[in-house]
Amino acid sequence: MTDSDRVLVLGSGFAGVWAALGAARRLDELGAAGTVDVTVISAKPFHDIRVRNYEADLSACRIPLSDLLDPVGVGHIAAEVTAIDTAARTVTVTVSGDGAGGTQRYDRLVLALGSRVAKPDIPGLREFGFDVDTYDGAMKLQRHLATLSNGRAGVGAATAVVVGAGLTGIETASELPGMLAKACHAEPRVVLIDHNPHVGSDMGDSARPVIEAGLSENGVETMTGVGIAAVDEHGVTLSTGEVLAAATVVWCAGMRANPLTAQFDAERDRLGRLPVDDYLRVIGSPGVFAAGDVAAARVDEGHLSVMSCQHGRPMGRYAGYNVVGDLLGEPMLPLRIPWYATILDLGPAGAVYTEGWDRQVVTRGAQAKATKVTINTERIYPPLNRDRDALLAAAAPTLQARPDPGQ
Repeated sequence: MTDSDRVLVLGSGFAGVWAALGAARRLDELGAAGTVDVTVISAKPFHDIRVRNYEADLSACRIPLSDLLDPVGVGHIAAEVTAIDTAARTVTVTVSGDGAGGTQRYDRLVLALGSRVAKPDIPGLREFGFDVDTYDGAMKLQRHLATLSNGRAGVGAATAVVVGAGLTGIETASELPGMLAKACHAEPRVVLIDHNPHVGSDMGDSARPVIEAGLSENGVETMTGVGIAAVDEHGVTLSTGEVLAAATVVWCAGMRANPLTAQFDAERDRLGRLPVDDYLRVIGSPGVFAAGDVAAARVDEGHLSVMSCQHGRPMGRYAGYNVVGDLLGEPMLPLRIPWYATILDLGPAGAVYTEGWDRQVVTRGAQAKATKVTINTERIYPPLNRDRDALLAAAAPTLQARPDPGQ
């Protein structure tokens, strides 16, 4: 080890923040705090609670990175990562705003750049479509909704189309009737569209009736087995040729890992994720770890990780612990997550909480909603008091107990 040893963590989402804190914790445990430079590179100086972007109030969803990193001695570079050279062990960056940039060297790298919504080349989608993929995207949608009361939106002003009836699409569609009613002072219409034959197709047979009932209770219409052919300022054209007038179109159809994963010499999965071993080392790329949505990690004997904060947070903690162990020749820990749960917010209709990979319903309605609120406002947050000891303690490479469905 030399004084120049450096760990770079790319990304400041759930996996990135917890990888940085996990690395700081492991260095502290080994009595090596201050001997290894740990630095996060991310375009914005925030940790965003991305999974809440569908909600109407995002005031608590953006946390200054300085509150999390400064107390534990982790640095931050506000820049966009544009290239990764694993042979030279360098990262090329562009500084946000002015186009300046350069290269940053590393001894060990944690790739935690997350995922993004997949937008196909549908005419008009990028120009007229909204999304809740990022905090900025969600705020852009909210600003758009606030303009609907001025009457310029014309026919369809109080109508929104949500494309993609997965978890994000269902949660967004469930919130939109209330948001539209407030903005337009008119009877809202929300249409949830998916090319699959059912809404919530990944949620299984146990949860589907609960989801369908919740959407109906919220006044959300569903159209399945149909796609989108075009989007314009007046609405959408369906694959059937039917036109739906709508002032608001929200795209929630599919996620893909950050495209920089293509720069690694590895066979990615259908979501663009990199294969990692039990210690979260990228297979075929010495010195590189991956966590969160860019990594396909085995969490038990039969399942790979899913793109979720449920897996991204522990993957980050373990990656931070192991990247320091790999650098300093200390033991590493294999990642295993023996339980799986899903909780889906259904807006005013409550929520549905399932356990197991077959997603068996445990609770629903108001009881499940209470659990969802606890998760969204407490469980997934790091300590916010700038307390070094609290931050390091929270970064331990351990697994949270499964949520209490009785809350």
